[in-house]
Amino acid sequence: MKISSKKTSTNKRLHIYYSGSVQGIGFRYTAERLAGSLNLTGWASNLPDGRVEVLCEGAEPDIKTFLAKIDDIFKNYIRDSDVEWSGATGEFDGFDIRF
Repeated sequence: MKISSKKTSTNKRLHIYYSGSVQGIGFRYTAERLAGSLNLTGWASNLPDGRVEVLCEGAEPDIKTFLAKIDDIFKNYIRDSDVEWSGATGEFDGFDIRF
């Protein structure tokens, strides 16, 4: 899904690893849909160890909304999440699922 998003000084980057029963439940597709609705850019990917990795950029309030919605939708599947915030790079044109 391609989204045009300009980098601004207020944009943030979120890099997060979700663990639990997070693969095979539509996690990446839901993340892609939510990110698109919030004008976030980045990607989501399944990892060989069973975790899902998500990297997204956008306005901090939108990223926090994304996190809250993911946590609510998948609350019965997420056991833990490892979150790292940093400044946005503006390198993405949209939000994709990586295979």
